[in-house]
Amino acid sequence: MIVRVLNYILAASITLGCASEGSERLAVERLNGVCLVAPPDPLSPEDMLPVQEIGANWVAVVPYAFSYGDGDPRISYNNARQWWGERKEGVVATIQYAHDAGLNVMLKPHVWVRGQGWPGDFTLDSEEKWQQWEKEYASYLSTITQIADSMNVAMLCIGTEYRHAVVERPAFWKHLIHEIRQTYSGKLTYAANWDNFEKIAFWGELDYIGIDAYWPLCERRTPTFATLAEGWEAPFQQIKGIHQQYQKPVLFTEYGYESRDYVARGHWQSSEEGVVNMEAQRRAYQVLYDTFWDQPWFAGGFLWKWFPNHEEAGGDDHTGYTPQNKPALAVIKKTYQRP
Repeated sequence: MIVRVLNYILAASITLGCASEGSERLAVERLNGVCLVAPPDPLSPEDMLPVQEIGANWVAVVPYAFSYGDGDPRISYNNARQWWGERKEGVVATIQYAHDAGLNVMLKPHVWVRGQGWPGDFTLDSEEKWQQWEKEYASYLSTITQIADSMNVAMLCIGTEYRHAVVERPAFWKHLIHEIRQTYSGKLTYAANWDNFEKIAFWGELDYIGIDAYWPLCERRTPTFATLAEGWEAPFQQIKGIHQQYQKPVLFTEYGYESRDYVARGHWQSSEEGVVNMEAQRRAYQVLYDTFWDQPWFAGGFLWKWFPNHEEAGGDDHTGYTPQNKPALAVIKKTYQRP
């Protein structure tokens, strides 16, 4: 199976010479990004230095909003109870620090649904509620768009992991994109969950096909390089297919692995709780890079996730997503620092 991965890389190097105009432009710069964790207290410009040191050239800044769940269409944003990094003042300061450090920014709004967490299962039971939700969400995005436009943010993600809302309300999203483009001239994407990116009807209206890339790949406690490569074969073809259908570059708006046993089984599944496995995380990152990072149609991605207090983040006994102060970070640096 490793041979298949090497064949992907070889094919990419050959394809560069005859790629489409869009792919050639894309191959000039890869988006090597990190998703910044919004801190509860103000960060400092020095917090961007470790991001630079690993070779990243982009950061995702996340202005969180909150939804109430249980059929409630309301959305709350920029309230006093939120952490500094989630509110408008923190978002603006973080963007400025990133720009001062020479980093590009993707502004990536998330909505946290009370009682559910992620918005993938969020849905409503009446047309009246959907229309109210659309007004609330459009107002939230209007605020985010104003920040993006006023601060020359390079990319705006219009939403994250709404599995039902994007399928049931496609006209709303197309109208939203049209409205955003009236005032914002940067690039646009949407962060689709890995299991419904093929159901998005508005990829043609955006600049990038955005995917949060958390595919389950294999069941091993410590996956081998070969089983990981085999696990990527079917998703790779799906992803390449959506690129060919819309002729848009593909961007992993999120990707990453925890540092624990069964890391490639799917993070939502039960596992051996608390069992640290740094080698599993390291291998999963390596095979993802081997599979995608040299494809001319692939734009790169934003690893999940990166904490501002780098010296205290992650470490030898940490089982969570961040690669900070873990063996996987060497794999990331090697990839991100490539010419």
